[in-house]
Amino acid sequence: MNNPAALGAYQSFIGLEVHIHLLTRTKVFCGCRSAFGDEPNTNVCPVCLGYPGVLPSLNLEAMRMSCMVAKALNCRIPEKTWFERKQYFYPDMTKNYQISQFASPLGQEGHVDMEGRGGADTLIRKKVRIRECHLEEDAGKMIHTGTVSLLDYNRAGVSLLEIVTEPDMENGEEAELFIQQLRRIVRYLGVCDGNMEEGSLRADANVSINLRGKGLGRKVEIKNLNSSRFVRLALNHEITRQTGLLEEGRTVVQETRLWNENRDQTEPMRTKENAQDYRYFPEPDLPVFSPGRAFLKSVEDALVELPQRRIGRLAAEYGLEEEQADMICEEKALADYFEAAAGAAPKTAVPRIVNWLLGDIKHIMGREGIALQHIGTIRLTPARLAALAAAEENGGVSGKNAREALEAVMREDRDPLDIIREKGWERISDPGVIAGAVRAVRDAEEAAFGEAKAAGQEGNVKRQRTLTAYLVGKVLSATGGRADPKIAGEQIAAVIEDM
Repeated sequence: MNNPAALGAYQSFIGLEVHIHLLTRTKVFCGCRSAFGDEPNTNVCPVCLGYPGVLPSLNLEAMRMSCMVAKALNCRIPEKTWFERKQYFYPDMTKNYQISQFASPLGQEGHVDMEGRGGADTLIRKKVRIRECHLEEDAGKMIHTGTVSLLDYNRAGVSLLEIVTEPDMENGEEAELFIQQLRRIVRYLGVCDGNMEEGSLRADANVSINLRGKGLGRKVEIKNLNSSRFVRLALNHEITRQTGLLEEGRTVVQETRLWNENRDQTEPMRTKENAQDYRYFPEPDLPVFSPGRAFLKSVEDALVELPQRRIGRLAAEYGLEEEQADMICEEKALADYFEAAAGAAPKTAVPRIVNWLLGDIKHIMGREGIALQHIGTIRLTPARLAALAAAEENGGVSGKNAREALEAVMREDRDPLDIIREKGWERISDPGVIAGAVRAVRDAEEAAFGEAKAAGQEGNVKRQRTLTAYLVGKVLSATGGRADPKIAGEQIAAVIEDM
């Protein structure tokens, strides 16, 4: 459907259900190891496999991490929260029910203030309400190969936090931005690695459309979206598909659909005429959880400055452009590294630190296969970067040689100033030494000096500047890039004037 006018007549309502794996050492209700990529069915026990007579035991660290996320999303933590059994039959859940939360989830009535760039670089500013955050156990993993289905229960019982929004988003770009900001928040908190390709953060999307002002339409759910880009593409496709149906006078079927990334379209999975009755009832083997003062204090103490607030602070404190601050705050480790380096350098050297960090250093790390979250492990420590930036700022080394020193530090794990001295890369600021290089260049480039003189006499200022810059470059080349370009330029201008 390619009718923009028709699209404008309708309003879209999008809500997300985002599931994140918490970085707990063990599963949520048993002592089995919680890790991605282990041999199938090696991290299992009678509890997570649902043997008769076993008793679950709540992982307090999972509850603490969940409450950290809830607080970061401005949710209210109730005085009492508890778990229920969610009844359903499926091969990936051996006990035929899931321990989850329904009546009193641990996080309630929150919100996220979204701000960022969407499609066509449009600015998105929107408050998205958080209906709830609830802690539950994940199911196992099914692998389908032809006519055979294999089951790996390593994931069964892993701590899973589900974050449910109200239907406050209107297009795929807003939903994509929400996923990206939520991913950044949980990574900053250190409670989830956010690796969507591994399934540790995944989303289901609910979307409905209706004539503008008429309220919610008939809901369609899109399951198991494992990248923020697929969230955007799937929702925008689905909005267009549903609008086309309504324009043709047809009815949108309430159903569950999947995103086919090879065809760039959603496809039916199952019809869902009515809300499924999971027959929730209180989990009899787990007591009600009442977060006490000490527990809530441990949650508060573990919170960190969140990305959006840090972006604004860095922009104001260090005079960064918003885009620069956003890129620096992409990872908490990267922002920590930047602040450590900027704090150890003169304020005038901070722009150099920013440029190196977002340019040369990221390039080298990418080349060496070092992820940004591991920037704290590189040989160019924040103190070394600050010293190098200060050296260039105060004229101790040229920009070209400073970059070579940066590369050398990454290779050799040595102090950059020692490398500069050893290589003879210190900037030459002695006018006498530079004058010798200028005389040599004049002897070799007599014609260029003559042209520069003639251009000045003819009033051709642009031509004279071009030739002067060319001659300064020759002086720098003759001194291995070490001559102070300002002094060289002044001396060349004086020679031209005296001719």
